[in-house]
Amino acid sequence: MMLLEIRHLSKSFDGVKSVIDLSLSINEGTITSIVGPNGAGKTTLFNLITGFLQQDEGSIVYNGRPVDKFSAPQRALLGFGRIWQDVRVFNKMTVLENLLVARKNHPGEKIVNCLLRPRMVARVERETRATAEKILKSIKLDHKRYSLAQDLSYGQQKLLALGRLLVNDAQLLLVDEPTAGVNPVMVDEILAIMRDLTNTGVTVLMIEHNVLKARSISDHIYTMSEGRIQSSVPLPKPHQAEIPTEAFSTL
Repeated sequence: MMLLEIRHLSKSFDGVKSVIDLSLSINEGTITSIVGPNGAGKTTLFNLITGFLQQDEGSIVYNGRPVDKFSAPQRALLGFGRIWQDVRVFNKMTVLENLLVARKNHPGEKIVNCLLRPRMVARVERETRATAEKILKSIKLDHKRYSLAQDLSYGQQKLLALGRLLVNDAQLLLVDEPTAGVNPVMVDEILAIMRDLTNTGVTVLMIEHNVLKARSISDHIYTMSEGRIQSSVPLPKPHQAEIPTEAFSTL
């Protein structure tokens, strides 16, 4: 089932074209990578998909529904989740607290509920904690639940950022360079966890400069250069299968 479809998307800044007549589609429960050199327009594309920028032309359809006029918060409520290159965790909070505060629409945020509906607030708090504990286990940070986020490795902080999206049932994860600056051992763990997430129906769209890592995990790779999609390569199973190097000749 197609989850995201981008049709003829274009975006310019002061007359300079950053994304040009770009189209791509992403199926549910898959990992899609966008690779390409710096300045190719990859981050601009992410900003357009998530609603931080408005396209000049084209359309974005999510789960069969046009979302062109939806703001970034509105798209987040629909199931969009984004991890930036700088992970933006709450350094002075514990790992568990980082997940708990990510819960959207918590009734305890309203003082009237705390005063008049304390049982409901307590129930939601228990449910949120149970969900957070389950997510901690899935991202392999359950042994760090009471550690401060600032004490995690950079790779673990990226996993924590991923977990915060899962608290709110994000179905489309846009991940910007998940392996950049991460210890090689941790890189493999991050990629394996993202692959496991697709087995639960989560869909991943990621920007990645490491082509070897991208093709080891992805179901589809788009090569982007000068604002355009230069090649589209569906990957055979298993994911480690060889792909002709000419498919990535623009890198």
